[in-house]
Amino acid sequence: MKSLGFYIHIPFCVKKCYYCDFNSYSNYNELKKEYVECLIKEMHLYKSKFEDIILDTIYIGGGTPTCLEETLLEKILGSCFEIFKISDMCEISIESNPGTLSRKMLKALKNCGINRLSIGLQSWEDEQLKQLGRIHTKDQFLENFNAARQEGFNNINIDLMFSLPGQSLKQWEHTLENIIELETEHISCYSLKIEENTKFYEDYQNHKLHLPDEELDRRMYQKAVQMLGERKYNHYEISNFAKKGFECRHNLLYWKGKEYIGIGAGAHSYLNHKRYSNVCSPPEYIRKVKEQILPIDEVTVLTKEDQMAEYMFLNLRLKEGVNAQEFLERFNVELSSIFGHQLSRFVQLGLMEQKEQTYRLTARGIDVSNQIFIEFI
Repeated sequence: MKSLGFYIHIPFCVKKCYYCDFNSYSNYNELKKEYVECLIKEMHLYKSKFEDIILDTIYIGGGTPTCLEETLLEKILGSCFEIFKISDMCEISIESNPGTLSRKMLKALKNCGINRLSIGLQSWEDEQLKQLGRIHTKDQFLENFNAARQEGFNNINIDLMFSLPGQSLKQWEHTLENIIELETEHISCYSLKIEENTKFYEDYQNHKLHLPDEELDRRMYQKAVQMLGERKYNHYEISNFAKKGFECRHNLLYWKGKEYIGIGAGAHSYLNHKRYSNVCSPPEYIRKVKEQILPIDEVTVLTKEDQMAEYMFLNLRLKEGVNAQEFLERFNVELSSIFGHQLSRFVQLGLMEQKEQTYRLTARGIDVSNQIFIEFI
């Protein structure tokens, strides 16, 4: 029986944040019930194609999944358990935003099997939250976090962003200090990126957005590494920190090149060395699923060279790095014969370190990781 990850995309939001370029919408609320019915239809379509699979991780992302009614989320999870075989140790995660986590919602999530909660806080400063277009305050986050603890959630991730417009290093430290005090199990720290088709992109183009420079951005990142390391958080991936045993197993599937199914508008799947992406538009997604066909928009077949390149830049995101023996077992070719020149050069430049058969990024290498990854494509 094949073990897979399972991703469920919920494209609805209360409000679109100013920096967000994810496949999410605040103007399709009338489609929520019909969309959930189509998610279940898509589950059945996959079940008819893959009889011998067991789900090892389930991840409900968005958008803001918790802007759905509790009954709809219960229907989605209930259908997962009815349609598929689920591992007894399955990690079942859901993304959420403060302001959407009522006590009623948290009880429903717990009762339907959610055992990992991810909360998008982003900043401890209310003024910055307002500037980002967030729907909540710091106090609402605290109220939701404490309620989640009281409802028995003992695996909580908090998403944070740094390099925000006008943000100082002291403000970032203040955010980190307060989050660390909560003793949450997992913390994700992302540098703000200005993406096209967002309000921030428009503001940036019109010189209305003033961002920290690259040096301050790197100092903020290094401050997070230092402070979280001092509190025994394992820096297991470039942007992710976890207490021992609380690394996100679903995301590790992506980074380790494992297979997964994604359902919903704009969701991606990786099966048999092929990448599939669903149509992004929720109305178009609903139309296709109602015709009893998988709503796939694009299929990319990965060559062996593609697979080797992905192995390199995905595994180099991880603290454990790339391993020559694992590479040989997976691709039946020596790592050094394919990427020996690049690896040697990066070791000489101090951007990578080699320990026996393993190569991983140094602190300096992480700072220029995107440039390094390009060298393997």
